[in-house]
Amino acid sequence: MVKEGVVLGHKISKKGIEVDKAKIEVISKLPHPTTVKGIRSFLEHAGFYRRFIKDFSKISRPMTHLLEKNSPFIFSNECIQAFRTLKDKLTEAPILIALNWDQPFELMCDASDYAVGAVLGQRIEKHFRPIHYASKTMNQAEAN
Repeated sequence: MVKEGVVLGHKISKKGIEVDKAKIEVISKLPHPTTVKGIRSFLEHAGFYRRFIKDFSKISRPMTHLLEKNSPFIFSNECIQAFRTLKDKLTEAPILIALNWDQPFELMCDASDYAVGAVLGQRIEKHFRPIHYASKTMNQAEAN
């Protein structure tokens, strides 16, 4: 019987669901992007594992701002910090548990002026364990 395996870029085991370390190693070695295409590519790769990163949208905001129409491309220190933070969060991503339908769920939400976030989890032996992180950067209409 198989004890663990990699399925669609996620390591599945009895401990829970983890990021595939081989894929994260590739992302962690990337230099910071120097073009809009590079930012889009990095955010797509990192976004594949966004369910493991609390406040993904809030962290990536400086870079996503550069993808907006008519936005000048200035990869500022704030963008470099966001890039490094996302890479760090990916390398230390938590193990997400598989949900247990017999246990109650907890949903915690958070909002700022430009993003909303949530974490779905369950308490296992009095400790909160995340099942899924979610976040979204709001556009101007949603932020009003």
